[in-house]
Amino acid sequence: MIKPSNLIQSTKTMKPGRLALIALCALALVFLVLKMFSHTPKTEKSPNIQMSDATSPKAALTVTTVTPQTAKLNKTLAANGNIAAWQEASIGAEVNGLPLREVLVNLGDTVRRGQVLARFSTTTIEADLAQAQANLAEANAAALEAAGNASRARSIQDTGALSKQQVEQLISAEATTKARLEAMEAAVETQKLKLGQTNVVAPDYGIISSRTATVGQIASPGQELFHMIQQGRIEWRADLTAADSALMHKGVIAHITLPNSIEIKGAVRSLDPMVDSNTRNTKVFVDIPAGSAKPGMFARGYFVLGKTDVLTLPANAIVMRDGFDYVMLIEGNGRVKQVKVNLGQRSGDKVEVTNLPAADGQYVANGGSFLTDGDLVKVVSNIAQPAK
Repeated sequence: MIKPSNLIQSTKTMKPGRLALIALCALALVFLVLKMFSHTPKTEKSPNIQMSDATSPKAALTVTTVTPQTAKLNKTLAANGNIAAWQEASIGAEVNGLPLREVLVNLGDTVRRGQVLARFSTTTIEADLAQAQANLAEANAAALEAAGNASRARSIQDTGALSKQQVEQLISAEATTKARLEAMEAAVETQKLKLGQTNVVAPDYGIISSRTATVGQIASPGQELFHMIQQGRIEWRADLTAADSALMHKGVIAHITLPNSIEIKGAVRSLDPMVDSNTRNTKVFVDIPAGSAKPGMFARGYFVLGKTDVLTLPANAIVMRDGFDYVMLIEGNGRVKQVKVNLGQRSGDKVEVTNLPAADGQYVANGGSFLTDGDLVKVVSNIAQPAK
């Protein structure tokens, strides 16, 4: 143990620089002690509230909600199908071995009943007609002579001037020449008919949809020269399942969207009585306005089956993600549940939702795309939908 006398003696013997360093360290130590005792902690306000704010989760978004409403909307049935001609007419040649001289119509032309579409050469038939007419004139003269001879024979047959055999021969010659005259008349009519057939005419009003006729071709009887959409009428042939077709009847209105996005309306004319054994589908024939589409087009559409009560939400409440539709349901703990739904028809801002999990639940009305499943939200109000 160091005695105080020794400490004082050792201090006296220290060098002045060392004493200054020790004094400086002592002052620093005193300054730190004073600063610690002079620091006063701040008054804490509402420590319980601060603890609650620190531990409670914060809401991701402040939202308004909407409750589904019942509305009367048209019940619809979607379908696909092709546009086709109501009826088609095949127009062909009736003459044989004659060259085609003129073609008077082209594809897409509208023609009337009896209009001349093409003409064959008439030279050969005109010559045959002239020959038939000459034969007719000769047969007529022979018939007149035979009729006169038979008349005279009948008048004198009782006088004995002519034998019974001669009288019979003259009467028989009259009948023969008369029959030949009728045959020549028929031959003339035949040639006139052939001459008329050199003109190819339209059997009905319609639109030319195909043309194979070319000038100079030698046609045979029955060979098709033109194809025509009869009366210009077209139809939509929609494919439906056997179950869906049971909902169809004559007069049901169809809304059809063409490939150019134009929508047209039509009405069901008839239903196919048969079901395809391969596809198990049946066809529904819908009359549509003439000229509104072209046969061969593929079109989508839907049938309006009548009014029905459905649940609707505003369009803004629907969130589309990855090609699917969702709604954001607010659960009792204030958290969001993302629910996948199927949509039906629309009416203004209202959208039919066919599989809502809670018909009386609260759903995020706007901004659902900023939320994810499980997010905590703060509800500020509920939007009342106008009744329809």
